[in-house]
Amino acid sequence: MRFADIKGNDDVKAALVGMADSGRIAHAMLFYENEGCGALPLLLAYFQYLNCRNRQGGDSCGECPSCSRISKLIHPDLHFVYPVNAGSKIGTSVKPSSEAYLKYWRELVTANPYFLESELYAALGMEKKAGNIAVAESKFILDKLSMTSVEDGYKAVVIWLPERMNAEAANRLLKIVEEPPEKTVFLFVTHAPEKVLQTIFSRCQSLRVLPLSKQDVAEVLHSQFSIPCDQAESQACVSGGSIGVALNMLGDREDYDAFMDLFSDMLNAAAAKDLLTVLETAETIASWTSREKQKGFCTFAGECIRKIFMVKENMAVISNVPAEEMQFFTGIAAKCQKNFCPRAIGYINKASSLLDRNVNPKIIFCDLADRIFLNI
Repeated sequence: MRFADIKGNDDVKAALVGMADSGRIAHAMLFYENEGCGALPLLLAYFQYLNCRNRQGGDSCGECPSCSRISKLIHPDLHFVYPVNAGSKIGTSVKPSSEAYLKYWRELVTANPYFLESELYAALGMEKKAGNIAVAESKFILDKLSMTSVEDGYKAVVIWLPERMNAEAANRLLKIVEEPPEKTVFLFVTHAPEKVLQTIFSRCQSLRVLPLSKQDVAEVLHSQFSIPCDQAESQACVSGGSIGVALNMLGDREDYDAFMDLFSDMLNAAAAKDLLTVLETAETIASWTSREKQKGFCTFAGECIRKIFMVKENMAVISNVPAEEMQFFTGIAAKCQKNFCPRAIGYINKASSLLDRNVNPKIIFCDLADRIFLNI
């Protein structure tokens, strides 16, 4: 992965190149992105640049043995840690770990480095379970870093979603993150920096990976994923600057349509003061067996609330609302109270947080439905 292969975030690229060229390498860096905006490709390009023997014009050569191994994700000094759980692809006899799922991780990142969290769990065969980073992963990292580098270059530990790391695992890593071995870097990718344990966050240099422009999203969809130009441009307009979101919407329209139907039914019924229908939609969501799907609905609902707010504030042009959905968003924006959107976002975020704590979904979504009904 070269910087030239990645669209957007030129300031971040320049900062990473400057850091490497000056020799002032941060030992721990946290890349904060909106899901699917390209933080993982950026940090892979950075690690490749650090280890490239033939740097050219502020980029790696892409041809030397080190670059080749990094681009294939088989470099012996590049280690990955990400949320896992028991899944169908490793069976019950194998303890869940990043190492156990490494084959499937490599396949996913190679095919689509802009993947979403839900797509990772699907690729690992654990669609109905939430992943976490347990203390065993910390032991894996400590063991790997106790060895000298194979290629006499930099070693890197990539931790994808440190917000999924439990406190015990984080505490085991504190000392080595703060004082790593020579020529070792920790590279974190987070979608929710406020949920990263403060002890880890405070030891990292943070970089914000911004959403891409519509033009960049469309170009990547067309050039790298062979999406027809007209479809790529249309999808870029509603992606929120996320290539991962655009690809997910293109490939999984069934879930999107189901979420949209339930969300519109809930809000239209709430606006009409039809409490029974509001509660029925909540029951439907609560009946899903996958908590990840329920959390996906919360994420979707939060994005819809953002669109309602923008339409209500006369910013429909930049709200990323598809043309076929504009009538619904315009109608519901006219019916809801002025303070509904900020309150609704709070209720939805609370519901998502309670799902992480394994609270009964029926209680969560009944409460959410009641609050939506009372405040619209």
